Amino acid sequence: MILGCIDIGSNTTRLLVAEAGGGELRALCNERAYTCIRKSLDAAGCIPREKIAETVAVVRDQAAAARELGAEEVIAVATAAIREAPNGADLERAVEEVAGLPLRVISGEEEARLSFAGATRTLPAAAEGTTAVVDVGGGSTEIAVGSTAGGVEWWKSLQIGSAMLAGRHLHTDPPTPGELAAARDEATAAFAGVGAPPVDVAVAVGGTATSLLCVVGAALDHDALERGIELVSEARIADVAARLELEEERVRLLPAGILVLQAASDCLGPLEVARGGLREGVILDRAAAVED
Repeated sequence: MILGCIDIGSNTTRLLVAEAGGGELRALCNERAYTCIRKSLDAAGCIPREKIAETVAVVRDQAAAARELGAEEVIAVATAAIREAPNGADLERAVEEVAGLPLRVISGEEEARLSFAGATRTLPAAAEGTTAVVDVGGGSTEIAVGSTAGGVEWWKSLQIGSAMLAGRHLHTDPPTPGELAAARDEATAAFAGVGAPPVDVAVAVGGTATSLLCVVGAALDHDALERGIELVSEARIADVAARLELEEERVRLLPAGILVLQAASDCLGPLEVARGGLREGVILDRAAAVED
């Protein structure tokens, strides 16, 4: 069956349309729009009405695109920025009224579980032993540890993400050494005392991880991530974006996202960029439910 998943995150609203069945998934379409919800929050942490309208229009268009590709069902989920916003329910109602979709605001635990499923079940070969999945989002980072057969056995949601960290510390274009040092200190502190169990394999999902494929490759140890920080911080955002063929908004957040991944790598061990994540997990989960 063909399913669509729209993920409304702190920084992007992303669509995946995929054919799923028998525990396997074949992507047909990937789209993203930089809706930048976290950046728009007012002093009370609420999502402005204009941002709700903008985001709902994106969701409506992405849902239409999914249906044109043959999606039998389109599932909309939302993560940290929406679950934390005092008026997150306003966005839920608007998505249902305008786009005709129920919006499922998922908890940190469910986000970790689904990202784990999406990452581990789309690996080229099944991971052996204990696996950690690190999902760096705009407003939070989820860590899930478990096995391919048994699923998630331990998880934690950290209140740190690329958009949050960049908004707090990275104000210069390009960021100064002092700004990067302050962001690094916060990222390191966020992972202090996490207490994750030992793992055999660690993989990274999310926009920062996938963007790093064109910067340093798929293997993300401490030194590779340090090179990545240098490469994306050595020139103005527009110049780096043109050189790497990335969106400027992604480049603006990359130094912060890489610092979070580096802190995760120091905690869990070297990371590999995974092929799937939250949206793949949502689709695989729904396909399995239908087949049952």
